[in-house]
Amino acid sequence: MTAMVLSWFFMGLIAAFSSARLYKALKGTEWKENTYKTSFMFPGISFAIFFVLNALIWGQGSSGAVPLGTMFVLVCLWLGISVPLVFVGSYLGFKKPVIEDPVKTNKIPRQVPKQPWYLKPIFSMLVRGILPFGVIFIEFFFVLTSIWLNQFYYIVRYLFIALVILIITCAETTIILCYFHLRGEDYNWWWRAYLTAGSSALYLFLYSVFYFFTKLEITKFVSCLLYFGYMLIASYAFFVLTGTIGFYTCLWFVWKIYSSLKID
Repeated sequence: MTAMVLSWFFMGLIAAFSSARLYKALKGTEWKENTYKTSFMFPGISFAIFFVLNALIWGQGSSGAVPLGTMFVLVCLWLGISVPLVFVGSYLGFKKPVIEDPVKTNKIPRQVPKQPWYLKPIFSMLVRGILPFGVIFIEFFFVLTSIWLNQFYYIVRYLFIALVILIITCAETTIILCYFHLRGEDYNWWWRAYLTAGSSALYLFLYSVFYFFTKLEITKFVSCLLYFGYMLIASYAFFVLTGTIGFYTCLWFVWKIYSSLKID
């Protein structure tokens, strides 16, 4: 747990550096806003949910609640270590030369032709989000069992293999979808690539709801809120993870195919 917390704080440097490099490559100019969002968006939402859940445990007088002093120390570590490192990483990232596009693009966007029904944003994202979730749902069942039913999870190597397959699946599905959109002359692939892979987090949360009603016997209202609150944090983290994988693989794919063009 200590290693996880310290990694979360110190990885802010790498997060801000990569965020600044990408934002600058996409011709972004509001570097302060980008830095603030990198500092507070994911950690702030996660910590807010965790604080509310911990307050509910306090209200029940449970010994499992995180002490107020520990919460204060975590906030101090976040604001005193993670946030300054994010600003340092953002500064270093913006000081780097901008990544040039492989080809010149028109400044005036052209009209996107009408797309077929199977390439509609919501449909394509929800359908393709099933595949990454299908890779890990068996291991996810064992993880839930080890967390909520106090059973030991021994096969960590299989969990690592599932993670590798998840990364490959997210990359392949988003690249294929991106290729179909580019063939249809639809160049708006940025957020679609992110949401296509990230939509698997929706199925992760729905499966946790199914697991709650079929495997657990929780009746108290606060305990139910704790379960769904923690699973919401896990699903949010899974959304950020898979969405980032999908976006960066699509960015690499688009970069490769356009850099191979020979324009006289």
